[in-house]
Amino acid sequence: MEQGEKPEQESPEVKQKKGRKGLGHTAEEKCRAVLSVWTEKRKAGEVCREMGVPWSVLNYWQERAMEGMLLALQPRVIMEKAVALNPRIAVLLERKSKGGAMKGLERRLARLQSKTRLNERNPGQPGESQEVGA
Repeated sequence: MEQGEKPEQESPEVKQKKGRKGLGHTAEEKCRAVLSVWTEKRKAGEVCREMGVPWSVLNYWQERAMEGMLLALQPRVIMEKAVALNPRIAVLLERKSKGGAMKGLERRLARLQSKTRLNERNPGQPGESQEVGA
């Protein structure tokens, strides 16, 4: 390096883009990126390079977009009848229940509910309300 030359300095904008790793993109930018890959207008690698994110981040956006579409297209449930759950938890719970992992819990819940109904009909019978906690 000669005496008159100054070391190259990156602009604050370039520094910000290098360090953000996908955190600074708006929802609209993420949607456009995912849709451009899904419609095969652009390749995933091209989108990743342009946006400055690793493939795993773009893949995560795609998974979240699909999850959001599935939630948005499910029939709406009246909130008074349904238990209000975080949408993400509801999707995970539904996946697990399809696999049969919830059958035992469903049976236990039914038993507890029937015992509760019996206790409500016949209050004062000893020993029945103690079983609920077991």
